[in-house]
Amino acid sequence: MNRRNFIGNSLAVGALSAIPFSAKALDKQPRDLGTPFNLNYAPHFGMFKESAPGGPLSELDFMAEQGFRSLEDNGMTGRSPSLQKEIATRMEKHGMTMGVFVAHTIYWTEPNLTSGNKDKREEFLKEIRASVEVAKRVNAKWMTVVPGFVDLRKDMGYQTANVVESLKQACDILEPHGLTMVLEPLNKRDHPGLFLSEAGQAYEVCKAVDSPSCKILYDIYHQQITEGNLIPNIDAAWEEIAYFQVGDNPGRKEPTTGEINYLNVFKHIHNKGFTGVVGMEHGNSQSGKAGEMAVIEAYRKSDGF
Repeated sequence: MNRRNFIGNSLAVGALSAIPFSAKALDKQPRDLGTPFNLNYAPHFGMFKESAPGGPLSELDFMAEQGFRSLEDNGMTGRSPSLQKEIATRMEKHGMTMGVFVAHTIYWTEPNLTSGNKDKREEFLKEIRASVEVAKRVNAKWMTVVPGFVDLRKDMGYQTANVVESLKQACDILEPHGLTMVLEPLNKRDHPGLFLSEAGQAYEVCKAVDSPSCKILYDIYHQQITEGNLIPNIDAAWEEIAYFQVGDNPGRKEPTTGEINYLNVFKHIHNKGFTGVVGMEHGNSQSGKAGEMAVIEAYRKSDGF
């Protein structure tokens, strides 16, 4: 090789290596913006309020532009029926799916469903009936149910039987509409004293209720704290899991900010054929627009399999 050509070629290669982004990276970036993810992640209102000021409808537009195909909103029952309908219309425009909303009053410090108290049970069932109407307005398929606080005066077996009976009656309400309540076990560190804390316990309850309208919401954040061993435990409960939620630990922020290997967990869920919603039930680790973009980048990274 001519030495002059060799030096010239070497300088050219060196100059190219000094450029911070390769041609391949530059080519990839525009496709990432708005490209759907492998899994169906669902942000919540407020997560992108700086990037999309103007309220829920503006946020929905932004979510869709970023490639998100679903929304979840724990507080949907507290929104006016007119706003619920507006949200549903905007989601339909973007081809988005409605994820979970909380279906009833959660008792954090006193027993309700565990007690077997008929008045508490009827209060719960009344709220389930009202949630059916909310689900119709927003085209939802799932709603979150938390059975509430333990009854310290009763053995666990009696408490479980009381919860199962309440859930069976709720299923009688939900089944004709094709709706599913998803039971969410919550960790004992953040929510001490609640009846439902482990995936295996939720599995047992769902098997006892024996209805397509009663399944598990597997919140990966909560279960990392409660029992860890995530992938084997997901596999063990798989046939009763209808919905996932996400948050890293510690901190309950977006993936990549804590100890959970979400790239592997998401890949496993995807490879098992999960096509449902994965709710982004966590805060942002950074504030402002930069923090919101960091959330999106974290999901791009964790979904990159």
